[in-house]
Amino acid sequence: MQTHHLRTHRSDEDLPREGQLAWQLAELAADPVELDADVVDMVVNRVIDNAAVAAASLTRRPVVSARSQAFAHPVSIGGEGATVFGADPARRTSPEWAAWANGVAVRELDYHDTFLAAEYSHPGDNIPPIVAVAQHLAAARGLTGRDVVRGIATGYEIQIDLAKAISLHKHKIDHVAHLGPSAAAGIGTLLGLDRETIFQAIGQALHTTTATRQSRKGEISSWKAHAPAFAGKMAIEAVDRAMRGETSPVPIYEGEDGVIAWLLDGPDGSYEVPLPERGEAKRAILDSYTKEHSAEYQAQAWIDLARRLHEAYPLILDDPERIESIVLHTSHHTHYVIGSGANDPQKYDPDASRETLDHSIPYIFAVALQDGAWHHEHSYSPERAHRPETVALWRKISTVEDAEWTRRYHSLDIAEKAFGGRVVITLADGGEIVDEIAVADAHPLGARPFAREQYVQKFRLLADGVLEADEIERFLELAQRLPELAPDELGGLTITAGPGVLAGLAIPTGLF
Repeated sequence: MQTHHLRTHRSDEDLPREGQLAWQLAELAADPVELDADVVDMVVNRVIDNAAVAAASLTRRPVVSARSQAFAHPVSIGGEGATVFGADPARRTSPEWAAWANGVAVRELDYHDTFLAAEYSHPGDNIPPIVAVAQHLAAARGLTGRDVVRGIATGYEIQIDLAKAISLHKHKIDHVAHLGPSAAAGIGTLLGLDRETIFQAIGQALHTTTATRQSRKGEISSWKAHAPAFAGKMAIEAVDRAMRGETSPVPIYEGEDGVIAWLLDGPDGSYEVPLPERGEAKRAILDSYTKEHSAEYQAQAWIDLARRLHEAYPLILDDPERIESIVLHTSHHTHYVIGSGANDPQKYDPDASRETLDHSIPYIFAVALQDGAWHHEHSYSPERAHRPETVALWRKISTVEDAEWTRRYHSLDIAEKAFGGRVVITLADGGEIVDEIAVADAHPLGARPFAREQYVQKFRLLADGVLEADEIERFLELAQRLPELAPDELGGLTITAGPGVLAGLAIPTGLF
């Protein structure tokens, strides 16, 4: 790996393109280096994972809304269009709108992969825009499954490398500001575009996808699912403009009025961004991890710990009267974003939205402790949130930041990087139950690491009752052949809902 030193430059310094981060990212995207076999295998896993969580969300209101918007637009000239999750694959729409609809479906349940370091990310958000463009241009450009895999590997590499080095949340900027550039670069790799074109696309994508983190604060709305889909849509449009010869703000990161100077650490800020050398394999996807449970990633390990405690102390933990308090000693992020340190009263409100409860570790830990399990729908239902014994336990749970867990959270050493913490349960009789967990069971270093078998199992579980049995088998067979797919097979990288699943849904109307 090489390290790119990133800082603000005055206009009179005339920073050459070769010294700009966007150019370095474009060079990475244009590098024709082959992929390692384990990377290819993991790309296939994540394509399956995305489809799994999309299947489980097809009837949810934000997904229905995004799908209806997509189908309000015809297939654009120049290609065959792209498919939309849930719909008949013969019915296509323009690729940017397919990326929009599919991106919302993938993110709605907050149930796909994650990478956490200086910044947070869901790198699987790169997949919908890259696949949409591939389907649209497969025939015109002879694109294959190998091209798709290469594009996805680039998207993961760039988003994860940026997340390792540049904190956005520190300045209340939403993490999708790293997704716009990574998706644009991934599309560049997919299409085999030159460095100049990719460079301009990356700059435009970054410029149009910076927004505040209010979408993840307080009363969290349905925009949380739409934000990454918007970034993917903007990335496609940025690539289109760049291919037509249009340019972007330069230098986008380093400029005197650029991203670092005014959105991040300011004129004196600097960052060290790790990037593969030219000719070095893109392996960052292997640093990311998926979710066994439908909840914020920092909650994954806590759900597993709660499940373990439920089995060990069922008579105690089933009765809130026997518990005085529960304190989760954890990282800065868990405490301040999804814990009591956020000072969001909504995190303790039984009437809060699903999106808010997904970002409430006190709620999640209470339910998992009582149920010994977690379900992507039942655990968030209003009936579950209003259960009196749950509310009583929930309001006894708080978080505190622990310096050691914060250090481990930010470590780039995979052997010690951790997203859990230590729980102290103080009982009404003065006794204590103390336990800890470092990583989720599904994490590569966890008790039950996810491999192909678990990804397939997750797909079958979430697709059950949504897709017909033949459709489940068709998709799994095709997805596992992704690296060998011919151009006319790429349209099959979608899922079609079973008869009646989408019938009777209220279709919202708008401008389109």
